[in-house]
Amino acid sequence: MNKLAIINGKLADPAGQSLGNGVVLIEGDRIAATGDIPVPEDAQRIDAAGLVVAPGLVDLGVFATDKPAFHFGGITRAALMPDQSLPLDEAGLIRQATRAGKPDFWVHPIAAATRGLKGTELAEIGMMQAAGARAVGTGRQWIADSGVMMRVLAYASGLGLTVITHAEDGGLAGKAVATSGETATRLGLPHAPACAEAMAIARDIMLARVTGAAIHFRLVTTGAGFDLIRAAKAEGLKVSCGISPAYLFLADNAVTDFRTFARLSPPLRSEDDRKASIAAVADGTVDVITSSHDPRGPEDKRLPFADASPGMAGAETLLALSLNLVRDGHVSLNRLMTLLSGNPAKILGVNAGSFASGSAADLIFIDPDAPWIVDSEKMAAQAGNTPFDRMPVQGRARRIMKGGVFL
Repeated sequence: MNKLAIINGKLADPAGQSLGNGVVLIEGDRIAATGDIPVPEDAQRIDAAGLVVAPGLVDLGVFATDKPAFHFGGITRAALMPDQSLPLDEAGLIRQATRAGKPDFWVHPIAAATRGLKGTELAEIGMMQAAGARAVGTGRQWIADSGVMMRVLAYASGLGLTVITHAEDGGLAGKAVATSGETATRLGLPHAPACAEAMAIARDIMLARVTGAAIHFRLVTTGAGFDLIRAAKAEGLKVSCGISPAYLFLADNAVTDFRTFARLSPPLRSEDDRKASIAAVADGTVDVITSSHDPRGPEDKRLPFADASPGMAGAETLLALSLNLVRDGHVSLNRLMTLLSGNPAKILGVNAGSFASGSAADLIFIDPDAPWIVDSEKMAAQAGNTPFDRMPVQGRARRIMKGGVFL
C-alpha cells in the first residue's frame, strides 16, 4: 500500500485545542496516524513548508456542484441540496448525483423529504438512502403541514438520517424578499418580520422532541432563533444549526441600492442579529459554517430586486471569510475546522473531516495570510454573484488532496 508522510506542516486538527507541528501519515486513501510520530522509511515525504494542514472542507448544503470553485475554496466534499432542476426525490436521481463530482470531489446528495419538494407527500426516503443519500432535506421551503413534517422526522429517525430543514415560517415570509426594518421600508421591498425564523424553529423543535429525530437547521440567522437552539441543546435534543459567512459579516443594509447580489434566502438580517450570529459561533451554538453555494448568472440576478433569484456564489470565499473569525478572536483555527469539516461530516455520517486513524485522506494545505481580492468577474465559479465583490480577504487553500491523491 502506498504510504505518504506530510511533514513540516502545522496541523489544524478539529479534535485538537491548538495548532501543532507534526506528521500526517497516509496509507492508501486513509489517514493512518498524525502527530509527533516517526516517518516510516518506505513513505514518500511531502513537505508542507510551514503551511497549515487541515481536513478538506465538507460543505453542508450547496445548490450546485462546481469543480473550479470547490478546488479554489478547499472543498473536498459537498452535500448537494435537493433543489435541482429535477428535485432529488427518487433513487435514480440520487444515484446520478453521487457520481457528479467524480473523480474531483465527493458529492453527498440530500434526499428531498417530499415529492417534488411540495411539502405534501413523503418521498421514498428509504430507497434514496440505499442509493446514496446522506440526509433528508426540505430544500429552500419550510414544510407548512405539521403532520407531514412529523412523519418526515419520524421516518428519517428510523433510518438514522438527519433532517436538514429551512427555518422560515412560510405563512409569514410569503413572497418577502427582505427583513422588516428601516432598509426594507425605505426601499419599498416586500418584507417579513425576522420572527418568521424563530416560529419555524420552535415548531420543528417540538416535533423533533416528540419523534426523537435528529434535525439540522441549515441556516439560523437571528438572535431569537439561536436562543431556541441553545435551549434545545441544553435539553439534550438532537438539534444542530448552521450559518453562512454572509450572515456573519453583512446586515440588511447591504441591499441598499437594490444590490441583487445581496438577495439571499433567508434575507439578510439586522445589525443586532448579525452580532448575535457572531456570538453564537463563539459560544458553540453554531455547529456548521456552509457556503450555501448557489451560482446565479445575469439572467437570474440582473433584474428588479423582488424578481431576482436568491443565492450567492460562496464556495470560493468560504474559507477566507471564515478565517476572519479566527483573526478576530472568536474561535481558534482548530475550532473553525470543526465547523467547516468535522461537524458537517458527522451530520452526514461520513468518515471524513478529521485526522482520526481511518478517516479519509482528504486534506488541504492552507496559507492563512495569503492576501487576495474577491472579484465577481474573475471568480472560478459558474457565476460570480457574490455580495463580497471587491472585498480584500486573507487565506486560501494552496494544495488540495482527495483520497490521498493531490488534485
